[in-house]
Amino acid sequence: MSTNRFSPRNDADVSDLVARHPLAFVVSHGHDRVHSTLLPLRIERFDGDRIASLTGHIARANPQVAALQADARATLLFRGPHGYVSPSWLSDRTQAPTWNYATANFAVRIEFLDDTASLDRIVRDLVDAMEAGRERAWSVDDMGARYSQLATRIVAFRATVLGVEAKFKLGQDERDDVYPEIVVGLRNEGGHEELATMMQRFNAHREAGSSA
Repeated sequence: MSTNRFSPRNDADVSDLVARHPLAFVVSHGHDRVHSTLLPLRIERFDGDRIASLTGHIARANPQVAALQADARATLLFRGPHGYVSPSWLSDRTQAPTWNYATANFAVRIEFLDDTASLDRIVRDLVDAMEAGRERAWSVDDMGARYSQLATRIVAFRATVLGVEAKFKLGQDERDDVYPEIVVGLRNEGGHEELATMMQRFNAHREAGSSA
């Protein structure tokens, strides 16, 4: 991992982003073209505190399956909360607009797990995670016989992590007088609560100072 001002503070920042925002672009090359599919992915295994592998499933009819069977290398692109930062919120009108965001990109090797037990485990893990805490939470078993029929159309896979690059651009480079105005602007605009909260976590030294 890089060590610039926008680096994650620790490996938990990366795994938290992936857990909260599991939908990622799976990008690969094969058959003389670039393939890209949006898929929900789940962390499967850690190596210490770092993500070592993730799992997911993909439609068998997707041309990317054959491409990955020919060349298993891929990139997973995760995007967390993000938002436009408007100079209209700021006292200093000479400031330029920018965009705050959090991303994690994984270089991986894809391995297809073409057996019923693996597919069932991976699908149930995803569904149970997404349904957790919901009223009248849905279960795969609610589908009855239809689950087995639909399962024949998808294949499970494991993505073994070869490397990761993460960037959390969350106001660390802003002046002390500008930073709080950005947080207020994001909250007042609406729809950016998670981004504003993440900014505050990554600028804890400033938050502590403002409450002293």
